[in-house]
Order: sequence, then C-alpha cells, then structure tokens
Amino acid sequence: MAEVKTITPEALARLHSQQDVAVIDVRTPAEFREVHATMARNIPLDKIGTDHIEELTNGSTAEPVYIICQSGNRSSRACQKLIEAGCLNVVSVEGGTKAWEAQGLPVERGKKTISLERQVRIAAGFLVFTGAMLGMFVNPWFSGISGFVGAGLMFAGITDTCGMAMVLAKMPWNQVAGCEQQQCQKAA
Repeated sequence: MAEVKTITPEALARLHSQQDVAVIDVRTPAEFREVHATMARNIPLDKIGTDHIEELTNGSTAEPVYIICQSGNRSSRACQKLIEAGCLNVVSVEGGTKAWEAQGLPVERGKKTISLERQVRIAAGFLVFTGAMLGMFVNPWFSGISGFVGAGLMFAGITDTCGMAMVLAKMPWNQVAGCEQQQCQKAA
C-alpha cells in the first residue's frame, strides 16, 4: 500500500490563493450542504472514482487533487482507494473540514444536518439498548443483537472501516433531495 500524502488546511489555502486547485469533499451531500470549504466540490466516498480525477485534471496525472472530509478519516480512505485504482497524485487534507473551519478559512454554510459519525453512534446505541432490553424482558437470545453490534464496532475500530456508516451514508436523509449528482456537486 502506498502512503497517502497529506497537506494542512493552511497550506492548501495558500496554494489556492496562488492557483486554481481541485478539491473534492467526500462526505455525504447533506454533510457537504451544511458546511464546506468554498472551493470544494462534492463527490461522496462511495461514488468517487478515477473518472472524477481525470475530469478534474483534464486527464493530467501530474495535477494533484486534494481530498477533504469531516476530520480526515474518509479523505484518507478515498485517497487510498484512488491510489489503488492508479491515481497517484491525490492528497488528503489533514483534519478535514473541522480543521479548515477552525483555522478561520472560508466556508459556505447551508442547512444543518447530523454528522455521519453521530448517526453511527445513535444507531449503534439504539441497537445495543434495544437488544439488551429485549434480552432482559422478552427472550435472552435477543442479547445477540447487542453482541453483534459490539463485534461490528470492534471490527470498525480495528479495520478503520464502518459498515454501518456506509449503509447510513446511502439513506435518504443523507442525500440532497431534488438534485442530480452533477448539479449538487457545488450546491450549498
């Protein structure tokens, strides 16, 4: 596995002030709509591919493409995915949109949404609680729900891949209604 290159939000902002740079935000459309770096374009992690990179760089592999997300985790995964597909000049923005915003760099704001990470915590907590209550009051076998969720959380921590987040990212409330992907890529 190739090591993912990174850049700080401050360095990317300086670079953007000197030249036009391609920045892709790999969060869900709803997260992107809430707040994003002004120059970012939204292509969700589950949809990003080499064709997007070629489109942004006019087929030039020499031009770097900067990938940003909420905190840096999904952008690193997107970079790794693109590197494995043959795109070698992709760079993850350290700390993501949170770090970008914390540095006072320009953002566009829209409708408030619940972050994907928070949705995972809510769903996991609900499933664990429900499994525990059903196990205590209905049938002990329902405790398996809590065990299954716990195993899933351990797997997510070990592999840095969360199946529940991937499912939740596709839910209707994480999409921007009435927009085709191309139209929503720059919509706030």
